[in-house]
Amino acid sequence: MNTQFRFSPIKSREELFAAITHTHFACYELCIQYLGRPLPVASNIGIFCHFEDEYEYLTGIRKELTDETKSWNNKYYLLHNPIVIPSRNTIPETIYKYLYIRKPEEKQTHVGDVDFYLPPVEYQALKKKVEEGEFPKGVSLLQRPNLDLVRMEAEGNDTSAFVGSYDLTKIVGA
Repeated sequence: MNTQFRFSPIKSREELFAAITHTHFACYELCIQYLGRPLPVASNIGIFCHFEDEYEYLTGIRKELTDETKSWNNKYYLLHNPIVIPSRNTIPETIYKYLYIRKPEEKQTHVGDVDFYLPPVEYQALKKKVEEGEFPKGVSLLQRPNLDLVRMEAEGNDTSAFVGSYDLTKIVGA
């Protein structure tokens, strides 16, 4: 077994849900660390695969757990039954309605990611602060032409958290 990754290769539903729970709390830690408070999620959580056979296995589980006809970008799929993670300390109860299983990428070692939501005006103010260098290392703009997000990462945290001005339930309509 490769010890480079905390959970991979994931070989059961229980391991998948352990990775989801870990990703949830680790991403909230990033949100609180950099923004000083927990934000609502954009309804989605992603788990990153590190091996091709793991991706095939988890895609099979995702197909069982989600509605293949309701997705965003053929990437985030609507769960038949949302994942509810109870509150813990300052982290509120959270409901994830969409699941993403990410293909393996050679240099990607993270367990997963969560997208947080800010209303557009607040998001633009956050983005401006990031552009002006008001945040420490670890907070940056995502450099992809089709996505407008702020990325949060930290040494010792094996997840990525993003902040945007969208909520998938409003985009997909479920």
